[in-house]
Amino acid sequence: MHEYSLVAALTRKAEEEARAHHATAVTCLRVKLGALAGVEPELLASAFTLCREGLLAGAALEIRNVAAAWACPRCEAAFPTGAVLRCAACGLPARLVSGDELLLEQIEMEVP
Repeated sequence: MHEYSLVAALTRKAEEEARAHHATAVTCLRVKLGALAGVEPELLASAFTLCREGLLAGAALEIRNVAAAWACPRCEAAFPTGAVLRCAACGLPARLVSGDELLLEQIEMEVP
């Protein structure tokens, strides 16, 4: 379960940012999670609940799931889900434009 190592990195970054802003607590982390990131949202949330401490002891984790999206690298035509990933017009293979990300989007914190 690599979700624990991902949570460790997320909480470490959030705590660094909180300390840099002289926060007294972190109330929420907002994470953008792609469908192809190889991370189970439920396991990530569970790991976060078990690992949060210090400034993040009472923090919530909000996960925004992002579907995979593909497009032609030349003409930028989008591919519907389940379609063959080769552009009918250009003949080029599709390029993944979203869905593989794990991004810490926002940190809510209490500052004096």
